[in-house]
Amino acid sequence: MFLKIYENNPSEKSIAKAVEILKNGGVIIYPTDTVYAIGCDMFQQKAVERVCKFKNIDVKKSRLAIICNDLSHISTYAKISNNVFKLLKHNLPGAFTFILNGSHNLPKILKNRNTIGIRVPENNIITQIVKELGNPIFTTSVKIADEISEYETDPELLIEKYEDMVDLIIDGGYGDNTPSTIVDCTNDEPIIIRQGKGILK
Repeated sequence: MFLKIYENNPSEKSIAKAVEILKNGGVIIYPTDTVYAIGCDMFQQKAVERVCKFKNIDVKKSRLAIICNDLSHISTYAKISNNVFKLLKHNLPGAFTFILNGSHNLPKILKNRNTIGIRVPENNIITQIVKELGNPIFTTSVKIADEISEYETDPELLIEKYEDMVDLIIDGGYGDNTPSTIVDCTNDEPIIIRQGKGILK
């Protein structure tokens, strides 16, 4: 299944349909402010396992991330110092993945990790979906190889390649081909461990 959703004016009906699929344990592909991503409701363990299988992710070893709606949402699922809060406030929403120390509110499948990547993309489609869902989405980029191909940026090609592998693909227009900037905030000073699209302020 696929839906065309316009970022500037997302259809409430389409957003509601995506949320329904997520609540029922579905896996979706959606646009962000960087590359297209694949994800699910982070509290649906079987769906999280499906996403990990899709990307060949080892939950115990790989870097894991969730999409939150805003700063208060982040503070529910991660531990944030005053300095980190200021950093997040200046840079989110934006093309960043901030690695933070996770809180006890994370689901069991993610709680065994000490850290969690946090995204608040500057994309109205996915942030509206997360807002309506009421909790974060477990997320990872669609890209399989190191190089980002047209299959990870062109929604028509995404539909062609992955429609049978997921429950919904959202066509939100042509995606970017630059990944997010990853910033490790688990120590005293933030460290950029991958420079991507986001430029820290």
